[in-house]
Amino acid sequence: MSYFSIILGMILVNNYVLAQFLGICPFLGVSKKLDSSVGMGVAVIFVMVLATAVTWPVQLLLDSFGIGYLQTIVFILVIASLVQFVEMALKKFIPSLHKALGVFLPLITTNCAVLGVCITNIDEGYNYIQALVNSFGAGVGFLLAMVIFSGMRKKIDDNPAVPKAFQGSPIVLVTAALLSLAFMGFGGLV
Repeated sequence: MSYFSIILGMILVNNYVLAQFLGICPFLGVSKKLDSSVGMGVAVIFVMVLATAVTWPVQLLLDSFGIGYLQTIVFILVIASLVQFVEMALKKFIPSLHKALGVFLPLITTNCAVLGVCITNIDEGYNYIQALVNSFGAGVGFLLAMVIFSGMRKKIDDNPAVPKAFQGSPIVLVTAALLSLAFMGFGGLV
């Protein structure tokens, strides 16, 4: 499998948010503003690639000791540690982004998309480089979904034609569902 097809597949066809419905909490919670959406997307890309870089060799270690069944627990611990590292780095070097992401930054720890990409890399039998490429593609797909949805939410929030019964969460969920349906059109591309 070529690296390009892995990346394209993760961005458009198997998008974790819009096709596999993983990582919905930050997708719905942080997508109100474009800058926080981009910040969250970049943080998720970084955490996904870093988590894969660490968990892929850890899985080999677990398998060599015959304790591969501990994969999920170990991966969660690794991801939680990495997110704490990212949070400390953002707080020190980019405090405005740290403040904008607020409570959603620690939620990357429980973002099932990050755990999902680490487990998928093992389940698909990717080698180390393919796993890193897959993680990068998944993160870019997450970022793309966040940016598109942020723009859509901006238009919805500024639109007085939204019926009163649909204002707020209902129209956001309907819009997310329609965006997901639009991405289904990429099925079969790769």
